[in-house]
Formats: sequence, structure tokens, C-alpha cells
Amino acid sequence: MRIIRLKEVMETTGLGRSSIYKYAQEGSFPKPVSLGGRSSGWVLDEVEEWVIEQIAKRDEKLREERK
Repeated sequence: MRIIRLKEVMETTGLGRSSIYKYAQEGSFPKPVSLGGRSSGWVLDEVEEWVIEQIAKRDEKLREERK
């Protein structure tokens, strides 16, 4: 398991800082893990799975539009 910091989450997802925290608070994005003090990070596998889910949603929508 690898923990990544906000900068890498932003690079991986293409999302900005505010969007990441907003989606995490809404429950539609992985929640950060406390690393002590004011530091937090995200589980890389969870972030990558979220990206894969977004691609699957896009592909499903495209399939439905073609019908």
C-alpha cells in the first residue's frame, strides 16, 4: 500500500485541491488518511480505482448515447 500526498492526487486525477476535498466530503471520492499533525494523504489504490470508475461511467454513458 502506498500513500500519496495532495500534489500527486491532483496530478493523478486532474482535479484541483478544492474539488478533491469537496468530493471527499460528499463521499464521491476517497477520504484522506491522517498522517499525523496536519498532514494527510490518500491511498494510491483507492485514487486509481476512483479514476477507473470515472472512465467506466464515461464509457457507459457513451454506449447509452449510441443506442
